[in-house]
Amino acid sequence: MRSDPLTRRLPRTALTLLLAAVLAAALLTAAGAGAPRAAAVPDPAPAAAAVQTWADEFDGPAGSAPDPARWTVETGGSGNGNNELQYYTNSRANAALDGNGNLTITARRNTDTSLRCWYGSCQYTSARLNTARTFTQAYGRFEARIKIPRGQGIWPAFWMLGNDLGSVGWPNSGEIDVMENIGREPGTVHGTLHGPGYSGAEGIGAGYTLPGGQAFADGFHTFTVNWSPNSITWYVDGNAYQTRTPADLGGDRWVFDHPFFLVLNLAVGGNWPGSPDGSTSFPQTMTIDHVRVSTSDGGPVPASGPIRGIGGMCVDVAGGATADGTPIQLHDCTGNVAQQWSLPGDGTVRALGKCLDVSGGSTADGAVVQLWTCNGTNAQKWVHTAARDLTNTGSGKCLDAKDNSSADGTRLQTWTCTGGANQKWTVG
Repeated sequence: MRSDPLTRRLPRTALTLLLAAVLAAALLTAAGAGAPRAAAVPDPAPAAAAVQTWADEFDGPAGSAPDPARWTVETGGSGNGNNELQYYTNSRANAALDGNGNLTITARRNTDTSLRCWYGSCQYTSARLNTARTFTQAYGRFEARIKIPRGQGIWPAFWMLGNDLGSVGWPNSGEIDVMENIGREPGTVHGTLHGPGYSGAEGIGAGYTLPGGQAFADGFHTFTVNWSPNSITWYVDGNAYQTRTPADLGGDRWVFDHPFFLVLNLAVGGNWPGSPDGSTSFPQTMTIDHVRVSTSDGGPVPASGPIRGIGGMCVDVAGGATADGTPIQLHDCTGNVAQQWSLPGDGTVRALGKCLDVSGGSTADGAVVQLWTCNGTNAQKWVHTAARDLTNTGSGKCLDAKDNSSADGTRLQTWTCTGGANQKWTVG
């Protein structure tokens, strides 16, 4: 791959405009584009054993827009730092249901002279969709059944980004590329991990090539990852072709320990695939039959989402700040990133890339609860009980809304567990 890995991936507006749906651009490189690295192995996570947590089957009338309760449609023609040529629109000409249970994302030659791209008047339009506002999950099975387009300079992708992108930046947020294809490799797709120290051209991944000279654009194929706390396995049509673990990172940090959101896009041009040429015809369409997310083994999904307490108020990082020592409070639920928490299974409770922390590791009633860099201490270890207590294991005390208040801005503290309403919390 010959792209600039960081500028290509990091959006110029970062996640503050994520809520306006302008996110980091799709993808990067993958290491190796040859034959599968491993023999075909049956997928060990049969659907019957899994618990489905999210799905879109794309049922609806022909020409209707993607479901806004599931997807945000992004717009813009910045090139995403990778010199991509398309302008992403919210037009149904570029993203719409086909009436046959599919979503179509279509790249077209542009006829709207008012659209401006980084290089001038835009040559192409296309679409990119994400679930950053509506759905995130840590761990499980993530799959999409897709018929990709074809042609030099055409670049379809199904991938995921960490929900802490806006606070820690890319690549620290992590990226899991479930599938990407560049048109000059019609029979090969790539699966890749990106994180700190292994981003861009240093991404950890592999390619999967269909046998017998087949092309992925000739039919539908199912692209899957099974993601657990310490491994991620990629599949094409149920055939496992690579597994990655922390041991593959050469000592670099494994950042796949928190919720990610989904991205579907179809790019045109860019440093890696190159530009379309005389052999490339338009329009080109990426057809998605379904996207499904589940647990990988039928077990519980690590909790993520808002934490609601007394009066239905949400646990909130004051001001959305990421500085160590930022107070934690109650706030009207807004759905913004300052209210998106994850319990990744290691005892921590995380938001904005940092941990819920008892100031100074105090065991006293009334100890301040704050945001702090994750450090593995007992001041940052919590248990969410069946009784809905959120108990700090370092002190044996409960997360508590001060003075039994549900007012906007009420500070949170730890206090001897009483069973009161101001100590009851619902996650997700």
